[in-house]
Amino acid sequence: SEIYEKENKIKTELIISLINAKKDLNLANKNFETAEEGLVDYYTYQIKANKSKVDFLVNKARSKGLSLNMIEEIYFKKNQVG
Repeated sequence: SEIYEKENKIKTELIISLINAKKDLNLANKNFETAEEGLVDYYTYQIKANKSKVDFLVNKARSKGLSLNMIEEIYFKKNQVG
């Protein structure tokens, strides 16, 4: 029971980290689209860094038996309007 709870906590934290990393990646992409000339390199770096983080967390989630469909369902429930 204690091991099960610990594993669920790890999975929950992993899902939250992945959701936040995807938000950061989306924000970096939006900022890149409207970036002034001096900030293009900065946002390019942010996009690459956030993409690497998302890829890492997706692989980690898969290794824990989570599917992207499960994670996306949780994401949409968490961000549902109304």
